[in-house]
Formats: sequence, C-alpha cells, structure tokens
Amino acid sequence: MSVRTTDRTSGVPWYNDEKTRGVLYQVALLALVLFAGWWLVTNTLVNLERRQISTGFSFLWREAGFAIAEQRIHFEPTDSYARALAVGLFNTLEVSAIGIVLATLLGTVVGVARLSSNWLVARFATAYVEVVRNIPLLLQLFFWYAFITQSLPSVREALHPVPGVYLSNRGLAVPVPEFNQGQAIALIGAAIGVVVSILVARWARRRQDATGQPFPTILATLGLVVVFTLVGWLAGGAHSALSIPHKEGFGFTGGAELSPEFAALLIGLTVYTAAFIAEIVRGGVLAVAYGQTEAAMALGLRPAQVMRLILLPQSLRVIVPPMTSQYLNLFKNSTLAIAIGFRDFVSVDDTVMNQTGQAIECIALIMAVYLTVSLLISLFMNWYNTKVALRGSTR
Repeated sequence: MSVRTTDRTSGVPWYNDEKTRGVLYQVALLALVLFAGWWLVTNTLVNLERRQISTGFSFLWREAGFAIAEQRIHFEPTDSYARALAVGLFNTLEVSAIGIVLATLLGTVVGVARLSSNWLVARFATAYVEVVRNIPLLLQLFFWYAFITQSLPSVREALHPVPGVYLSNRGLAVPVPEFNQGQAIALIGAAIGVVVSILVARWARRRQDATGQPFPTILATLGLVVVFTLVGWLAGGAHSALSIPHKEGFGFTGGAELSPEFAALLIGLTVYTAAFIAEIVRGGVLAVAYGQTEAAMALGLRPAQVMRLILLPQSLRVIVPPMTSQYLNLFKNSTLAIAIGFRDFVSVDDTVMNQTGQAIECIALIMAVYLTVSLLISLFMNWYNTKVALRGSTR
C-alpha cells in the first residue's frame, strides 16, 4: 500500500501546490544563473591564462603615454591610466550636465510653442520636432561638426569680436580667471548661496501654502548666489587676474578653449533630445484639465501667466517620469562622441584597452560608470518626482 505525501491543510500533493512550485522554480532559476556565471568566469580565466594575459586593475597605475586634447583636469602623458580615465569621465559628465540643462530649456520652449495660438510659431515648432526626431543622432553630429569646422576661418584668420576672444575652426578661445585662493573662497561662497537658496525656497513654499502669497523664489536664488559669491571673492582678496588666450603656432595658448568636437557634441545632444522633451512637455500641459485654464482666464491672468503659474506646475507630475528617460538617453548617447573625435570616457577607455590589452577590465569599467551615473540620475529624478506629485497620490 503506497502512501502519498499531501498538504494537510488542503489535501493537495506538495508537487501540485502553487506556492511550493513557485519556490522550486525560483530556486532552479537561481541555480541556473549561478551555474552560468560560474561557467563564464571559469572559462574566461582559463582562456586568459592560455593566452598569458594578466587580470586585475593594477594596470591603471601604469604610465599612460598618450595625450588628451580635451581636458578640464590637468593631464600629461606621464600620468597614469587612472588619471586619463578620470579626465574622460569628467568630459562626459560635463557635456551631459550642460546638455541636460540646455535640452530642458529648449524642449520646454518648443513644447509650449507647439501649443501657441500663433499659427506660424506652432507650425515652426512642429516642423522642428518632426524633422529632428526622424534624423539619426549620429548624422546630426556629423552635420554639426562639419558645419563648425568648415564654416569658420582658420586660426590665422580667426574672428576677434572682442578683446581676448577668438573664434576659429579650432574652437572658441576666451579669457578665464586664474584660479587662486580668492576663486576657491568664491566657490565656497557660491555653495553657501545655493544652500541658503534651498532653505529660502522651502520657507517660501510653506508661506505660500499658508497665506497664498507667492514669493519670487527664482530672483531670490539668483540674488543670493551672486551676493555670496561676491562676498567670497572679496574675502579672498578680490583677485582679478585673467589668463588671456593668444595665437601660438596652429592654436591658442592661455585662457580656456571650447573645441569644435565639444561644441558639435553639445549642440547635437541638445537639439536632438530637446525634440523629444518638447513632446513630453506638450503632452503634460494637455493633460491638465481645461477647466484650470478657464478658471485662470476668468481671474484675469494673461496667457503667459496661465502657462507659468497654472499649467506647467500642474503638468510636472506627468512630465517628470518620461523626462527621466530622456536625461538617461542623453547621457548614454554621449558615447557617440567617439565618432567625431571628442575624448569622452568611452574614447579614453578604448585607447587604454588598445594599449594594455585589458579588454574585460576596461569594458567592465565602462559598464560600471554608466550604470552608476544612470542610477544616480534615476534616484534624483525619482526623488524630485515625489516632490511634485499630488499630495495623497500613490503614483
């Protein structure tokens, strides 16, 4: 006589129980993933050993031996690979951060323009969105790079609109303050101004919730940052020495230089991403009930005030989630910089990989950097999304 093991509570055999099978399937899947990972790692190590390729990240501290034209962090060929990668990472973060700000501003303007009652403005904005969205970004980067390098004069014939400023096919050269203790204190003052501005913005929000009286937060923020920066500059000795660019050979020395590669990448990313942001803004504004517009107009608000004070603030809860995806796309699309010669993180990492042969480590670095920055952008946008969400909303 056979005895069957069953669930005492339901009388169902254990292998037919839904919860039990779910746990077994998850355990089996986890075991399969672990086995696949073990096999890949083991197989990779064996193949590397056969080819006598060393593993590890000790190569990062060896001398790089190559130069980087685009650098905000001082770098010499005698510096390490790690410093070279830091220069490339800073270049990527710089163009991405500036691009996100500019694309947001341009996309918002175009999105609002598409809703304009002016037929010409609305059609022009529509044409911009439809044309830019349907041309691959890589082709746009080639266009902007060729436009900048071919339409501007050479260094010898560089445009000189104002003293100390030169514009040529090698880029834009401008004077910059020589960094010293005064500038460092000024930066500290600017940081304090930002912190104070955040506190003032929170106070203004609580005040408006309690009394309904608005507060000029944007003007106050600009004023506080400027004032604290000026105070820091004065406290540091009010140093005003400038590094002024001048022609030397086939380029410029001194000052700061904006290269054609940087300009082309920044313009391309900004213009391309702004077209998608414009549609997000337009959809967010249209998602606000039309009764809000009617009520605002009944109060005597002008159309610009209705858009700025009523529609855009309420549309943020619809705009922010898809806007996060566009910010991530812009950051990841910056990897196309290698096509026009801009030395971003991927480009520098590719050079390091070719010189050292550490392909796995270099690719792992790229994956880790882009994953980390993308997660940080997502975390910040998710935090901001909770701030602009409707109170009591579960979204």
